[in-house]
Amino acid sequence: MNLEPLNLPHAEGFPPILAGPCSAETEEQVMATAAALAALGFSIFRAGVWKPRTKPGGFEGVGEAALPWLQRVKRETGMLVAIEVATPDHVKAARQYGIDIFWIGARTTANPFAVQALADCMGETDIPVLVKNPLNPDIELWIGALQRLNRAGVKRLAAINRGFSIYGSHLYRNLPMWQVSVELRRRYPQLPVFCDPSHIAGRADLIESLCQQALDMAFDGLIIESHCRPGEAWSDAEQQVTPERLHRILSRVEVRNGGVLPEGIVELRRQIDEIDARIVEILAERMTVSRKIGAWKKTHNMTVLQSRRYNEILDRREAQALQKDMNAMFVKKVFACIHEESVRQQIEIMKPHAKDGIEA
Repeated sequence: MNLEPLNLPHAEGFPPILAGPCSAETEEQVMATAAALAALGFSIFRAGVWKPRTKPGGFEGVGEAALPWLQRVKRETGMLVAIEVATPDHVKAARQYGIDIFWIGARTTANPFAVQALADCMGETDIPVLVKNPLNPDIELWIGALQRLNRAGVKRLAAINRGFSIYGSHLYRNLPMWQVSVELRRRYPQLPVFCDPSHIAGRADLIESLCQQALDMAFDGLIIESHCRPGEAWSDAEQQVTPERLHRILSRVEVRNGGVLPEGIVELRRQIDEIDARIVEILAERMTVSRKIGAWKKTHNMTVLQSRRYNEILDRREAQALQKDMNAMFVKKVFACIHEESVRQQIEIMKPHAKDGIEA
């Protein structure tokens, strides 16, 4: 992707923070929240103007009527203002009122037609655009949305991890699934990635720990919901905090040093590299044996998959993991992947064109 720096304002030693209410409800609520945030040193105000709701009948935002309130925020506090846009009409209206930053919500990200429509109307915009991950953990869909915008000319671009929706009951409203963001950064190291602890948490009491985790993982910024009276919020009241509480939260978290590495950690990384290299060599040896087993099964007309044997492997490795004070579920996942590859290689051996032995 062809990207340019976001150049967003931020306090020294801290990444950019977008703070403000889930929804712009009234002019009084917007101005009270913005004034409190500005007084505490925040420089970017976020607010939901158009609110996509899962079911009809809920509060869907006041719409364009809120945009003059955000103009007033800019005029009276000097803060930049950011809103979510989901249609070309939203973009057109936001531009007329001088909105500084756009973000694209999870539901919109999941729809390539909607993203393309936004990309077409944004064109060579200089406005920063932040793209939330889709609801499901599909990194290709997330990347596709970012690429559509970038190819249309949006160069001040960033991603937002707002968590992923998974069926069932969990601690968080949306699972952070940090590994998806790690993979995104691996593929596009120049792409800034923000974290939305409010939507991940779903609860105000979890926001501080999530902020710390995001900063520990070198996220490039945070977008956090803050309301002057969270208990009276018209949407997502449980995950919003007052400006004063947000300030206390951020005063307690630590920003880690991402600069020059000390010699001690360089040596430890060297050891990790050596261990990783040995792991690959051991895996290669295991796959060689697996292919020999596949050839033996082919000769003796046996099925590749032997469920009892697979269960034995997982049970033994789980027990070993517990003895070594390791996470048993992690070890089971590793060996499930190893077994999947072993089965794949044995299936290749079983094919009529394959030679018996290890050359398949």
